[in-house]
Amino acid sequence: MNTPVAAQTSFSNLQAGSLTGKVVVVFGGTSGIGLAAAVQAKAAGAKVIVIGNDRTRAQQAAQAHGFEWRTADVTQSDAVHEALKEIPKVDHLVLLAGTFVAAKVLDGDVDYMRRAFEERVWASVHAIRALNGRMSSDGSITFISGVLADRPNAQGTAVLAAASAAMEALARGLALELAPIRVNTLSPGHVETPLLHKVLGDARDTVLPAMRASTPLKRLGTAEEAGAATVFLMANGWMNGTTLHIDGGVSLI
Repeated sequence: MNTPVAAQTSFSNLQAGSLTGKVVVVFGGTSGIGLAAAVQAKAAGAKVIVIGNDRTRAQQAAQAHGFEWRTADVTQSDAVHEALKEIPKVDHLVLLAGTFVAAKVLDGDVDYMRRAFEERVWASVHAIRALNGRMSSDGSITFISGVLADRPNAQGTAVLAAASAAMEALARGLALELAPIRVNTLSPGHVETPLLHKVLGDARDTVLPAMRASTPLKRLGTAEEAGAATVFLMANGWMNGTTLHIDGGVSLI
């Protein structure tokens, strides 16, 4: 009867202990899921460095939560190298940066659509190359994909869906190429974040209730829930080369 409680306590202790004193770098750590993950990693004893593309927001997040901070445009290799160059060692690298790139293939601007891959695949390559030799061998890298990787739609998200699916494939390949460093992907469903509100704009008061109603749990996920899943991928040393779906069951319908 006590086994589930004991197992839960054991997991909590493992999760907290495994991050104590570790250096965690979170790209996209100044808002939304990235900020939530950074806050929870800090609470678990990690030294956290957040990197965002907006200097003011990065500084404010760092001051509010006790992080170190940097700024970088993740699509620029030189900027990523500059942001990481003075960090002597990184235990856990989290790459959650990226905008919502939506345009239909037949009439969308190609340079704009290309950002879906630049902000995800190539930004990850830039960061991993920049940290070559400075990642802990027992550390981890966490990417982000999203429900579009499995459930694309006809609303101009084909390229974004492809970039999301590419992150999952990249993680699986790198889990072998970079071993014993672990590489995983977080795949969130509809999570209520500042980015979602920005994307929906004036339509959010209409669209958000419909999105909630369309999910099995009749609500959206929270940044804190997705952040906790990110911390789990960092902390659990047996998670490797996998995609963790945290979507409230959206991928089932």
